[in-house]
Amino acid sequence: MFTGLVDDVGTIDRVTGMDAGRELRVRCRYDDLAEGESIALNGVCLTVREAGGGRREAGDKREAGDKREAWFTCAAVQTTLAVTNIGDWKTGQRVNLERALRPTDRLGGHFVQGHVDGVARVTQTEVDGDALLIDLALPSGLSDLMVERGSVAVDGVSLTVAAVPAPDTIQLAIIDYTRRHTTLGALKRGDTVHIEADIIAKHVRRLLQPDV
Repeated sequence: MFTGLVDDVGTIDRVTGMDAGRELRVRCRYDDLAEGESIALNGVCLTVREAGGGRREAGDKREAGDKREAWFTCAAVQTTLAVTNIGDWKTGQRVNLERALRPTDRLGGHFVQGHVDGVARVTQTEVDGDALLIDLALPSGLSDLMVERGSVAVDGVSLTVAAVPAPDTIQLAIIDYTRRHTTLGALKRGDTVHIEADIIAKHVRRLLQPDV
């Protein structure tokens, strides 16, 4: 479980193809990741396979604060590749990172599972004052889960739906802080993003569906 409050932007420095999918090696600031823990990359919940770097070792003569950049590896299996854009990720790409929610953490965003519903496409961007307005074309089946002022996770970032300007389209208003501390500020027309609808909306829709 996550909250959609991104606290680091990592960089992919290796992509390896495997029979089961793709393995990613990501540079980050986390120096205490444990093998087996969950971590969200652009909103996709993956499992840390290996982790290293960052911590200073005994006898290390570097200056205080001079730490090696930490890294971790994780794998995306074929089922994950089928509903995300991870298959297009390349070395050097920046990704939003968030570690799993702890029971004592503040819930500053909304409940995000890291179970991406699909890939949305940026159809328009526009600067409006200090906000960046982004229109997204939604994948099939998500439009009835989106409401104005409701919550949505886009590339792992908890956001509010600013408007629903057309069927199967939502508009987001990205504030300056979010633009500077996530990858969303670099989005342009034609880019794709992961989208996860609000889990509460999903359950409400299921409860209202007639029994099959």
